[in-house]
Amino acid sequence: MCAIVLSTFTGVLFAGSALGSKVTPQMRKAGHNETPAQRAAATVDNTRFARYTLTVLSGIVVLLAIFRVVIHSVRYIRTLTCLNNDTQRYFRTPNLAYGAVKQHLLYAPLFRRRHLRELHFGWFHMGYVPSRFQSLFLTAVIIMNVTLSVAGIEWNGTRAAALSHLRNRTGTLSVINMIPLVVLAGRNNPLISLLSISFDNFNLVHRWFGRIVVLQALAHSVAEVINVVEQGKWKTMRYLFQNNQMYWTGLVATVASVAIVLLASSALRHAFYETFLHLHIALIIFSLIFLWKHLEGTVPQKYLLIMILLWAAERFIRLATLVYRSFGRGGSKAELELLPGDACRVTLKMARPWVFRPGQYAFITVPSVGLWTSHPFSIAWSNNSAEEKNQDSEKGYQITPDDILSSSQEKTNMSLIIRRRAGFTDKLFEKAERSPSGITTVSVLVEGPYGGHASLQSYGTVMIFAGGVGITHQVPFIRDLVAGYASGTLAARKVVLVWVIQSPEHLEWIRPWMTTILAMDKRRDILRIQLFVTRPRSTKEIHSPSATVQMFPGKPNVDTLIEMEAENQIGAMGVSVCGTGGLSDDVRAAVRRRQGYRNIDFLEQGFTW
Repeated sequence: MCAIVLSTFTGVLFAGSALGSKVTPQMRKAGHNETPAQRAAATVDNTRFARYTLTVLSGIVVLLAIFRVVIHSVRYIRTLTCLNNDTQRYFRTPNLAYGAVKQHLLYAPLFRRRHLRELHFGWFHMGYVPSRFQSLFLTAVIIMNVTLSVAGIEWNGTRAAALSHLRNRTGTLSVINMIPLVVLAGRNNPLISLLSISFDNFNLVHRWFGRIVVLQALAHSVAEVINVVEQGKWKTMRYLFQNNQMYWTGLVATVASVAIVLLASSALRHAFYETFLHLHIALIIFSLIFLWKHLEGTVPQKYLLIMILLWAAERFIRLATLVYRSFGRGGSKAELELLPGDACRVTLKMARPWVFRPGQYAFITVPSVGLWTSHPFSIAWSNNSAEEKNQDSEKGYQITPDDILSSSQEKTNMSLIIRRRAGFTDKLFEKAERSPSGITTVSVLVEGPYGGHASLQSYGTVMIFAGGVGITHQVPFIRDLVAGYASGTLAARKVVLVWVIQSPEHLEWIRPWMTTILAMDKRRDILRIQLFVTRPRSTKEIHSPSATVQMFPGKPNVDTLIEMEAENQIGAMGVSVCGTGGLSDDVRAAVRRRQGYRNIDFLEQGFTW
């Protein structure tokens, strides 16, 4: 696509170049009508505005970090205060001002209630509607860049001088914005753990920074083309593209950047994700090569070098993590087991120990299925003797040197559930199907862990919603809460799991893990489970095993369920959801309606890309 656009555009520009046009000195000087002093002043001015961009963005990070420290401190103090307090009445009362902020800004969709429910146009996926806070932040970033692109330019002077200044300013800002662009795209983005903001949110901002970078690059190019054409007509432009490295390398870099944005549209990205990903990386490298040549000997080239080093460092960390997690001690293996409902349980036998935390996920590559494809999956369960001994040491049990030596030699088993879809998951399912027993073992490359920054331990009442395979994200939290309640190390006194599934056979996905949880000490005192089956084959499939594990037909009334628990909540209430976009939006709306009346926090986990 890039080659087609490039050849078409350059063909138009170079058309007529063989007509014998005479090259004049004006052609060589076109577009460079500033004096050396003016160019030096413009460079200083553009550098100052570039620093404004980084300063403002750094200031936003600092403010968010302060907010995060305050929230973390409040939750930590709440946890300590509630360890031996079964009523936790003080923490039921909401802060009215903060509740209003959550209701109308932090938790609010852009318009009415739609946020994670996908937008479709026929068969095409058109993406998601940003939240109100995300929209305000992105609007502020766009306004900042527009303002910095035009501020300080002498619009009352000559048109040529104004266009030259605009060209330099937008070009410099386009390069400087590549620094946050690449930071936000990284899986190892340090801001994820610092600010406790998910990779999905940073990925959204990354896409918008990419659009800003390309729009500023286009403004840079258009300003120069207008300036040159007005001074020497199109034949001058053709001459410069043929004979001036800065012009033709800039053209190639700009066209490649436009192609990156077009191919990254939601419809194409979702329809052909693996193809998009490979083209995305290839076009980025292609664009950077020509951009480097375009900026040769200029100040913005230093900014580009910083961006390239950050991008290379993040890629190196990812490669080093993958090698460390996947090789040595026989390497990491994956056992694939077919499950009902077009699902597959994948048990990862890790080459090295991995201390697991709830909410973590990993990127999985199965070379025999697809060597160049890497996909994220939530980790549903971990059997790690080293982790269990570490927890025992925290409880005061004695750990011997032999225990430490043996645990360092043992492998961690990590389990996840993969639902059959198109592409990689379909090929993985087919590979397991080819085994007569429905179980097969393959070599696997694992990159992670990522995530695991959220915690539910400071809430007296916890409601956990899961839709379908979204249960894999929630099971570790349930295990952690029940274990913490039994040991008296957290605030939780009441935990309710609401799981929405299409068929009772989907219970097989997590049966062994749920059996373990149901057998845990003091489980009946804290955990209740409500299962909603939306497509039962008959009413005989719907039966409740006990008073604490109940099954219902149809979809849940989310608002009613949350109200029932909120009326008798203990302490602060945390509501977590991982499932379909519709379920997430329903839970979000129910939590928002109770701000100001109840102390309720909303925690959402979704893989939007």
